[in-house]
Amino acid sequence: MRATTGESRRGSLSPSVMKILLVEDNERVAGFLVKGLREGGHTVDHADNGRDGLFLASSESYDAIIMDRVLPGGVEGLGIVEALRKTGNKTPILILSALGEVDDRIRGLRAGGDDYLAKPFAFGELVARLDALVRRSRDSGPETALAVGDLRMDPLSHTVTRAGKPIQLQPREFRLLEFLMRHAGQVVTRTMLLENVWDYHFDPQTNVIDSHVSKLRRKIDVGFDPPLLHTVRGAGYKLAEHA
Repeated sequence: MRATTGESRRGSLSPSVMKILLVEDNERVAGFLVKGLREGGHTVDHADNGRDGLFLASSESYDAIIMDRVLPGGVEGLGIVEALRKTGNKTPILILSALGEVDDRIRGLRAGGDDYLAKPFAFGELVARLDALVRRSRDSGPETALAVGDLRMDPLSHTVTRAGKPIQLQPREFRLLEFLMRHAGQVVTRTMLLENVWDYHFDPQTNVIDSHVSKLRRKIDVGFDPPLLHTVRGAGYKLAEHA
C-alpha cells in the first residue's frame, strides 16, 4: 500500500462524488481507504467480513464496490461477486486482493469483477480506477441525475436546478445536498453528516451543520413550493416532497 500522505490523496481525488461499499477485513487497509475516500468527499460504508458485505451489497444501492477476496464470515469475496451478478446486480466492482497472479486476476474478472487491483497498491490508482468504472457505468445508463420532486442534480456536471432554475452552491453545500439526495426520504442524522460530509468522527459541538443546512434551505426552498428540506426534531434532517 502506497501514497499515504494527505498531499498525494488530494492530488488524486475523483471529480464526482460516489457512494462506495468497502468489503475489507484488514483493519489497517480499511482505515486507510475509508479515510482517504471520505477526504475526497465520497460516502463510504465498510464491512469487515463476507456475511455483512453480502448483506450490504444486496440491500443498499452503491455507485461502486471495493471487494477483498479472502474474508472471514463464511463468505469469500468472489462468492459475493458471483451472488450479486446472479441476481442481476450490475454495480461496478473493483476487486482488491493480495492474490495478484495472472490466474487470480482472470478468476476474479470471470466471477463478475469489473476491474482487479493487486496489493500493495497506490491510492491514486485505486481512485482513478473507481472513477473510470463509475463513469462508464453512468455513461451507459439513461439517467445520471438525482431528483427529488422538481429538484435536480447532475453530479457529473456539478449542476443543480429546481423547477428548471439554476441554483448556485458552494462545494460543501453541493456535497451536503448530494448526500441528502442519495438518502432521499430517509432521516439523516448529525452523525451521518459529520462523518460523510465533514469527515468528522466526533461532534465538534458547533453549529456548523445547522448553519450549512440553513443556507442550503434558503437556496433550494425559498421561492419554491413545496419545501423539500425538513428538520426532524430530535433526529436530524430529511429531503423529501412531504415531511
